[in-house]
Amino acid sequence: MIVLKKRIYLSPPHMGGHEEQLVAEAFASNWIAPLGPHVDAFERELADFVGVAGAVALSSGTAAIHLALRLLGVGPGDTVFCSSLTFVASANPILYQGADPVFIDSDPETWNMSPAALERAFIDAEKKGRLPKAVIVVSLYGQSADMPSLMAICNRYGVPVIEDAAESLGATCRGRASGTFGKFGVYSFNGNKIITTSGGGMLVSDNLAALEKARFWATQARDPARHYQHSELGYNYRLSNVLAAIGRGQLRVIEDRIRARRSVFNRYYEALSGIDGIEFMPEAPYGRSTRWLTALTVEPARCGVTAAQVVDELAVQNIEARPVWKPLHLQPLFRGKAYYSHYIDGSVSDRLFENGLCLPSGSNLTEDDQEMVIKQFKKCLK
Repeated sequence: MIVLKKRIYLSPPHMGGHEEQLVAEAFASNWIAPLGPHVDAFERELADFVGVAGAVALSSGTAAIHLALRLLGVGPGDTVFCSSLTFVASANPILYQGADPVFIDSDPETWNMSPAALERAFIDAEKKGRLPKAVIVVSLYGQSADMPSLMAICNRYGVPVIEDAAESLGATCRGRASGTFGKFGVYSFNGNKIITTSGGGMLVSDNLAALEKARFWATQARDPARHYQHSELGYNYRLSNVLAAIGRGQLRVIEDRIRARRSVFNRYYEALSGIDGIEFMPEAPYGRSTRWLTALTVEPARCGVTAAQVVDELAVQNIEARPVWKPLHLQPLFRGKAYYSHYIDGSVSDRLFENGLCLPSGSNLTEDDQEMVIKQFKKCLK
């Protein structure tokens, strides 16, 4: 068996050419530590790009969720509703605050939080006299959740929303940027995201006073005193000036990156959508998906192979594919936590996890490499 010598990665970083110059500016000015002019500029530019009043650059998207929960007063004894089909980082901060997560299933038309399941969860919570303190809505694989429908439900109950848009920077929903519907929005700049600072995140909001409080907590909550004095619990969560310089360079080419990823998806779709048993993640009619990752499902009864087998066989060929997220209600960490499925008698996220996978989707994926992925994928089905 011939194995590809060159590894084809799922979603590698893609530098745009501006980063080196901006990082050189950071070195020349000696602004290396957290804080500095690139941090301030990155916050302004990101806020302008998505259309919010302000932003706080942080060490990770997880840190941003954590600070958002604290800003909303989430603490021990509270519950927080959260999408189930997502990475564990979406829900870990709920535990940081000593609160209890309740997981919500996906809608089959968007793969994101199901309004039907969310409604049932609220009905039950109201009957118990224990409404959640917040709802964390996750937007997966470059596509915004159906935020107007979800916001309408949460607003009816007076519960604030945190948008985990870590995977959907650049996506839109009814003409607005993903991450701008809730009280707070969260983005990630991890190495595999559509733009990267190598590691980092951003908290955004129209509430500038709340963002200033988050900024204070993120710098160890140091009081404005001559000596080191601390009256509140703080964290070491700020992004460095050097990494912010990388982020500024990346942000300048984000529309190019979105176009490239959508082109990657379109080539996969053209080559594979006609195969019986293959279904791609739908693009919701209310907005633009960035297609950060090309996600699809493989029906074993029709394809003769499982998604897990495809991932394993591609790995043998030095091609990195990944399973769809394992739902959080199935994770050992959250064993026994409440879960509301989309269907009364069936879970959408369970099925997507069982049959779903993501193919290499980088904005720097060459057409030749993509053709090799398609060729090897088809071989798996045979």
